[in-house]
Amino acid sequence: MKIETPHQPFTHSHWLTQVRRSLLLAMLIVGASLAVGVVGYHALGGLQWIDALLEASMILGGMGAIAPMTNDSVKIFASIYALYSGLMLLTTTGLLLAPWIQRMLYHTHRQARVDAMHDEGKVE
Repeated sequence: MKIETPHQPFTHSHWLTQVRRSLLLAMLIVGASLAVGVVGYHALGGLQWIDALLEASMILGGMGAIAPMTNDSVKIFASIYALYSGLMLLTTTGLLLAPWIQRMLYHTHRQARVDAMHDEGKVE
């Protein structure tokens, strides 16, 4: 993701492009994470595909497990997947908020530069 320097113009269309890229990247990460969870619960836990989807979705969304874990391998997978899912929640939140925070900081710094120039007598 490209970051503007204070002297570059911050156009609305450029910002919308950043928002779209962040959204797309977050969707790709969530989709890939969900796919790994579904396959893991299906292969290791013996869950049907729809049940594996439900289990992976609930864990990835931070809601908790639904199905009982019947063997050690699926319990280990579920533990690792739950920890991974917590990190993905934070990561995707950061990705989605980044363009908004960047825009806010850009405008805050731009206003601070205008105020500083006004105090120095360069702007009337």
